[in-house]
Amino acid sequence: IDTEHSLSLPRGSAEAWENIDKYLYAMRLSDETLLDIMARFKKEMKNGLSRDFNPTAIVKMLPTFVRSIPDGSEKGDFIALDLGGSSFRILRVQVNHEQNQNVLMESEIYDTPESIMHGSGSQVAFRSCRECLGDFMEKKKIKDKKLPVGFTFSFPCRQSKIDEAILITWTKRFKASGVEGTDVVKLLEKAIKKRGDYDANIVAVVNDTVGTMMTCGYDDQQCEVGLIIGTGTNACYMEELRHIDLVEGDEGRMCINTEWGAFGDDGALEDIRTEFDREIDRGSLNPGKQLFEKMVSGMYMGELVRLILVKMAKEGLLFEGRITPELLTRGKFNTSDVSAIEKNKEGLHNAKEILTRLGVEPSDDDCISVQHVCTIVSFRSANLVAATLGAILNRLRDNKSTPRLRTTVGVDGSLYKTHPQYSRRFHKTLRRLVPDCDVRFLLSESGSGKGAAMVTAVAYRLAEQHRQIQETLAHFSLTKDMLLEVKRRMRAEMDLGLKKETHDKAVVKMLPSFVRSTPDGTEHGDFLALDLGGTNFRVLLVKIRSGKKRSVEMHNKIYAIPIEIMQGTGEELFDHIVSCISDFLDYMGIKGPRMPLGFTFSFPCKQTNLDVGILITWTKGFKATDCVGHDVVTLLRDAIKRREEFDLDVVAVVNDTVGTMMTCAYEEPTCEVGLIVGTGSNACYMEEMKNVEMLEGTEGRMCINMEWGAFGDNGCLDDIRTIYDKMVDEYSLNAGKQRYEKMISGMYLGEIVRNILIDFTKRGFLFRGQISEPLKTRGIFQTKYLSQIESDRLALLQVRAILQQLGLNSTCDDSILVKTVCGVVSKRAAQLCGAGMAAVVDKIRENRGLDHLNVTVGVDGTLYKLHPHFSRIMHQTVKELSPKCNVSFLLSEDGSGKGAALITAVGVRLREGSS
Repeated sequence: IDTEHSLSLPRGSAEAWENIDKYLYAMRLSDETLLDIMARFKKEMKNGLSRDFNPTAIVKMLPTFVRSIPDGSEKGDFIALDLGGSSFRILRVQVNHEQNQNVLMESEIYDTPESIMHGSGSQVAFRSCRECLGDFMEKKKIKDKKLPVGFTFSFPCRQSKIDEAILITWTKRFKASGVEGTDVVKLLEKAIKKRGDYDANIVAVVNDTVGTMMTCGYDDQQCEVGLIIGTGTNACYMEELRHIDLVEGDEGRMCINTEWGAFGDDGALEDIRTEFDREIDRGSLNPGKQLFEKMVSGMYMGELVRLILVKMAKEGLLFEGRITPELLTRGKFNTSDVSAIEKNKEGLHNAKEILTRLGVEPSDDDCISVQHVCTIVSFRSANLVAATLGAILNRLRDNKSTPRLRTTVGVDGSLYKTHPQYSRRFHKTLRRLVPDCDVRFLLSESGSGKGAAMVTAVAYRLAEQHRQIQETLAHFSLTKDMLLEVKRRMRAEMDLGLKKETHDKAVVKMLPSFVRSTPDGTEHGDFLALDLGGTNFRVLLVKIRSGKKRSVEMHNKIYAIPIEIMQGTGEELFDHIVSCISDFLDYMGIKGPRMPLGFTFSFPCKQTNLDVGILITWTKGFKATDCVGHDVVTLLRDAIKRREEFDLDVVAVVNDTVGTMMTCAYEEPTCEVGLIVGTGSNACYMEEMKNVEMLEGTEGRMCINMEWGAFGDNGCLDDIRTIYDKMVDEYSLNAGKQRYEKMISGMYLGEIVRNILIDFTKRGFLFRGQISEPLKTRGIFQTKYLSQIESDRLALLQVRAILQQLGLNSTCDDSILVKTVCGVVSKRAAQLCGAGMAAVVDKIRENRGLDHLNVTVGVDGTLYKLHPHFSRIMHQTVKELSPKCNVSFLLSEDGSGKGAALITAVGVRLREGSS
């Protein structure tokens, strides 16, 4: 042990030293022992972090929800409360980051309220804190300001968020009843409310250790450990989130409050505890608890020395065996006395004074011996803290997997600050125990107040951010009344589209499809179907069999359409289509008989008959000349004639939505509505002929292709469209058109999400404020990604992986926010779609004068099929908005192929019936 005084010792006192060394042999710890303690503590830390061992772990390793040290962007005006030491401090902290990290602090110190030391009942405990805070605010004239408060509370607490702290157990000399197991934030807020003349917004609760780390972190970004060696002792450090089982997420770090004072409470330190340690524990307020703290901290150090002096005096080794009442009184010898006696120059003089005060009439040798006892006790403390801190530094080094660790430790505490030899000895031992760590120690000048303000600043910024995010996303939330209004407007637009005098101006076109009936089961025969709607083109043979064993058998082949043909002449396009049909007929071996054919042509057409479709405009990248304004059936028939190889009977031009309805109606006779929610969105339904004013005749029904994607193109949905909808519309290929579709369908939902994410990133809520290239790319959020991100089965980890595929490097918090945004946007889409559908089924019900309608909707489309929540929310919305309709939804199988064949079959049946 420290030989620094022994050189100047008078003769004779050297043997006094040796006697004491022998007497206190158990307190002198070798490096080997210290390394062993270090290893034990490292294991305890690991247990505390693990889900399985935490419940029984002694070192609790509590997550603090502080995720980073200050980065210099903190600013604002805060109040910091500091409770847990010998006094209760209140500070006002003003942080202004413009003027090179300027921090203004004003503080008042109050006596620690008796009610919280030993009061009874949780109501009483925080009453005096509230009074002190009221007094402080009056003095500073800030009662009306409602400043954010950071609360430093230096006791072991469980937190599940930054603004709650459930007291696990009182420590040090605190013992107020009724507080353990409750949230101290709630107790303090309740007390303040009761007083009623000021308001406090408690934004963050911080352990003093964390406060210390944050205070020092403000001046040194490398600070990642907080250490307190004062009345009590504790440490915190920045741990990798992936190692903290008790908190979801694996990205980034979080400060862990080790609560190391409890190290040894399970008996792990029994081999080094002495009889004096046991005696101190027996006489404490919390026997068996905080055993490491009781060997180390300032609260117990003077008492340890006193107990040793009493025992030595009893054995005649000191004061010639004199024992006075003062010497036997607890608290008559303090840690400040230990510090005074260990001072280099005046130590022995101080010893004489202090011992004389205790009435033991010390000799010079007694003074030297007592000085040596103090040295051994305080040195042991420094050694033990070096061992536990060494374990933390080791762990940091492992986490970073670097051969050498460079880091800063923020320190506070009266023992470390005021004891003349403590810090030097402590640093020296630490360097021996962890030679591969370069540690800078930074004294926390302002205690933990500034740090608490920093944590509060960050928490306040996050809370403010959360509020702004909620405010933005609120524009996507639709009440039942708003949805009923959308339903009412859809109904009004349908009527305008059906009526002769308003049809031309109407945006929802309500086009007649000339399909007058759903299948009745008698359809029979072999039919061809063509499906042209994108870059691929299908030819199908559909064999429909009627009778008892109704069946549909299908064969198809897919052909590509080269871009030069999509954008060449109309003749070239239709010649290509006919050559594909020719290839298919050969492939199936059916060239010869003139077969009936249905043509699914998924572009906007005006039909004047079942077999006439005049192309209104090309979409989806097609630009073939001489087609717009022409009948596509004529174009197809002409191309067949030019080839002079086979003849076909083109019976019907089919819209894919109508095909969807027909496919389902073949299986389920109550199906009278078709719906597509995929890349685009549309619906059709069976309307009474008498309401279809555009056509002659009032008998029977006809399927109306609504073309409902254009709902809102006249501005009737502007009150629910957000700035993001407007941006998506502005930058789309058909600005101002298909506005309803742009709020519903898969092609656009990803764009809405992308625009929100860009805005949130600009506002600093996401991706660290960095807008990456992929985020600027239109169309990267395909439906399949939205569906995957929102799947409940996916952990955040997988959401992050999807975002990474898209080139977006996201943290866990980013991933949570992205998932929230996707959810909000797709929920609105499903609700709007449901409101439109509710208008349709209620119109059918009213058409037929029914109190109650049973109806089935045939549905197709990737969004409906793949999205984890869309269909459920849409069904729910229809149910709520149309309570008099019992609506079933049936997934359609291949509406554009099988549906086209069925329409053709029905067309042939009706044609034969009427001829």
